[in-house]
Amino acid sequence: MILRFIFRLFGWQLAGQVPDDLKKAVIAVCPHSTWKDFPLGICARAAINRKIGYLGKAELFKPPFGFIFRLLGGTPVERSNKHNMVDNYAKAIKNADEMLFALAPEGTRKNVDKLRTGFYFMANAGEIPIIPVGFDFSVKKVIIGEPFITSGDFEKDMQKYFVPFFTKIPGAREKKWLINYGKGIF
Repeated sequence: MILRFIFRLFGWQLAGQVPDDLKKAVIAVCPHSTWKDFPLGICARAAINRKIGYLGKAELFKPPFGFIFRLLGGTPVERSNKHNMVDNYAKAIKNADEMLFALAPEGTRKNVDKLRTGFYFMANAGEIPIIPVGFDFSVKKVIIGEPFITSGDFEKDMQKYFVPFFTKIPGAREKKWLINYGKGIF
């Protein structure tokens, strides 16, 4: 596929993998800090060679170019209103045979103090793992972490799984959310 070729042409590599036998997971991509994250993510998905959808802000899906984001497997998320999205996704996850989808837990490229929690509670209610993923622009690697099952304690799981993983990703250390969840580590 052309996107896989572009991924390799620009010198990018995958470090880690999405297990072949894993049919459902939330892929949490952090830190989200540049517009380059989206095209890189689409090319990385091609290199992974799995059907992986993604959630993105609803504004991306509006005309004139919104159809492109849908064609690329995206689902719009209206962030300004509560629509029981977590509950709806949990039901969809349980009813699906396969459902791998990516999102940026920060919900924006800005430096936020806290991650949005929807990704966590979707995985928890849907009884599926979360796979942390980070982009290391300094060495051109998409780093795929080990899947983990949520315990139901968001703060505890952030400190146990997210902080140790994302402290290894250059650029992540500047993110306020990482410092918040990594209390005592920095």
